[in-house]
Amino acid sequence: MIVYLLWLIMVVLWNYGAPSATPIEDVLMAIFIGFISYKLKEFLPDPAILKKNKYFGNKK
Repeated sequence: MIVYLLWLIMVVLWNYGAPSATPIEDVLMAIFIGFISYKLKEFLPDPAILKKNKYFGNKK
């Protein structure tokens, strides 16, 4: 959820920051923002997994 919110903030900032961008610039920026969001998932913990481990332990 956090990654989605950060992605949404980046998209809104791009759209309001560069309103005269051409369609190709919008597509390229969407790909770039998507890549950043994908990489953020590696650094931010998933709250659902943390909650599961809290109640069920970390049995492997």
